[in-house]
Amino acid sequence: MAELGLPGLVDLHTHFLPERVLHKVWAFFDLAEEHYGMAWPVRYRYPEETRVRILRELGVRTFAPLVYPHKPDMAAWLNGWVREFAASTPEAVPTATMFPEPGAPDYLAEALREGARCVKVHVQVGAFDPRDEQLDRAWGLLAEAGVPVVVHCGNGPRPGQHTGLDIFERVLRSHPRLTAVLAHAGMPDYAAALDLVRRYPRVHVDTTMVGVGFSERFAPLPQDWPGRIADLQDRVVLGTDYPNIPYPYAEQLSAIIGWADGDERLGDGFLRRVLHDTPARLLSE
Repeated sequence: MAELGLPGLVDLHTHFLPERVLHKVWAFFDLAEEHYGMAWPVRYRYPEETRVRILRELGVRTFAPLVYPHKPDMAAWLNGWVREFAASTPEAVPTATMFPEPGAPDYLAEALREGARCVKVHVQVGAFDPRDEQLDRAWGLLAEAGVPVVVHCGNGPRPGQHTGLDIFERVLRSHPRLTAVLAHAGMPDYAAALDLVRRYPRVHVDTTMVGVGFSERFAPLPQDWPGRIADLQDRVVLGTDYPNIPYPYAEQLSAIIGWADGDERLGDGFLRRVLHDTPARLLSE
């Protein structure tokens, strides 16, 4: 990244979890052909220390280690675990998560007091409605704090009972100042995601698995994608889903560079924003 004048990459969408939870996630991907109808070999299936070292070698200066629960009474524990992980990992920023349950506003408020700088909400895995009234105060806390929340609410790689950008828009209507990052650029509903970015001043999209060969097979980008994001250059942020991707990390970077080459309004300035400046600003680095 030296040729762009950047100190390194800022990745807003990575996953680090307690080992037994992560192994369950990997076991799910081992059965991806059953779940998704396609193989999903986890590329960076290494011990935690090795995974952190690889990110450093890839030039990642800062990353958000996102955690997420799949059931009640799990989020607060994950918040404590990731806080300790970030405290012992210089490149990691403290993050948090939440689930629709009575204590959600309280443990989220505690996480914010303890310095959480990014929150993950996984509507698909959690199988919950983001409009659940038990989350309303929590969304309000995030909107007030200006802390970005990475929300997996799109229908990819498969629809869930409560996925769909139209459903999440109801949250945005109630909390229009929410700093939201639509994970995977709303895959596969890219046009709808960009519509939300244009309509809500603090909504962004991340690049996670967008435009890479693996995803192009089931959720191809519009051919004019570079042109569609040309007027949204400060609302696109680097995300990768490391370590759970089934291809090399560099492939995501190559896709982004290809977008920069695809429209004369993009270029090096766009790359600096996506790969560093905008995610660093959101994380208040």
